[in-house]
Amino acid sequence: MTLKIYNYPSASAEKKLAGILNRSLTIRKKDMAAVDRILEDVRKNGDSALIRYTRKFDSPTLAPESLQVSRQEMEAANKQVDKPFTRSLNRAIRQIRSFHTQQLPLSWIDKSRPGTMLGQLVNPVAAAGIYVPGGQGGKTPLVSSVLMCGLPAKIAGVEKVVMVTPPTRDGKVDPHLLVAAQKVGVDAVYKTGSAWAIAALAYGTGTIPRVDVIAGPGNIWVTIAKKLVAGAVGIDMIAGPSEILIIADHTADPEFVAADLLSQAEHDPLSSSVLVTTSSGLAQQTAKAAERRLKGLARREIARESLDNFGAILVVPAIDDAIDLSNRIAPEHLELQIDSPFDHISRVRNAGAVFMGHYTPEPVGDYIAGPNHVLPTAGTARFSSALSVENFIKKTSLIHYSKEAFEKEAGDIIHLAGIEGLGAHAESIAVRLETDKK
Repeated sequence: MTLKIYNYPSASAEKKLAGILNRSLTIRKKDMAAVDRILEDVRKNGDSALIRYTRKFDSPTLAPESLQVSRQEMEAANKQVDKPFTRSLNRAIRQIRSFHTQQLPLSWIDKSRPGTMLGQLVNPVAAAGIYVPGGQGGKTPLVSSVLMCGLPAKIAGVEKVVMVTPPTRDGKVDPHLLVAAQKVGVDAVYKTGSAWAIAALAYGTGTIPRVDVIAGPGNIWVTIAKKLVAGAVGIDMIAGPSEILIIADHTADPEFVAADLLSQAEHDPLSSSVLVTTSSGLAQQTAKAAERRLKGLARREIARESLDNFGAILVVPAIDDAIDLSNRIAPEHLELQIDSPFDHISRVRNAGAVFMGHYTPEPVGDYIAGPNHVLPTAGTARFSSALSVENFIKKTSLIHYSKEAFEKEAGDIIHLAGIEGLGAHAESIAVRLETDKK
């Protein structure tokens, strides 16, 4: 059986958990060095470096003048997609936009302290770049990433949103991606991917503009590149392989649970799929269902490797124990396939997103529910959050003191500056007091 069952707590369960928890993103020095060379190459050589890498890995004959998707290609894409896709896309856009619009923060001013005006000014960044994975040669276009990254940026008010994605071997971009980009309001699409695309967004080239924030998931090369350019440009997060933790009791359907575990295992050999249950019977039935369902998957080899190495079923005494364990793991996706999940949600502290009930599987969130599917992984949900509108805005503090308010607090400022040994700070205050005495 691919999914092994453990009683928790136990030494064997702890050993398995250690392997899952320690699978967090590890970067080899040689990969870091290789990506660093790519970044420097693009920074120095711009479009010529982009074309060189894109021809080598994705599209052998891509011409420099074809790096940007043309208006004609955009228009043609609308004729290449069918009505069911457009209908599904429109629903997803409506619901994702509705959710993210509620995240938009407002500027504010506080005048409650006499003689002062304090506040916060909220502004969008000027330009954002979204990375949309497509696999090598653009074989796996992720339409949902266009929506999850582009819509929050536009809702934030970003004036220029550009998109990069690997082209197909014949130098094209999947029409479904292009239609999604148009509907979201992306201003330009470029045919380039991997680390060199991140470099182009971070530093700018002759064709691709430099941006202020880069968002979107990608492979290990994209992840390393984002890590290295962070600081020169804002990034959403350093994301690792996908993961799911399902808490289930006797009311859960083992076929539902097994299917949901596999939905994440098929992503990547490093993906993690864990069931924590109070029911030994459900544990046995889920393990059998997963084994049977695995055989019918197109990506079964990837899923099997994932389940072998980072999959597990843990049988716990009670739901409270399951939630405590989940908070320790801090999963990207947490499903509560239990009786009355709303009675337990207040105890959940660490999770990227929580899916409640037997008819709320994780893929609902991937595509259409509304909340963002770009989520913290590898335990980082302990301190970070989903991609949101706030990733594309800046908050500037506003401060104003009247003369009277300044004089009232000047002594305290001088005292604190003196404690820190910053004499010029104290002088900045004292000179104003001395001037007033003259």
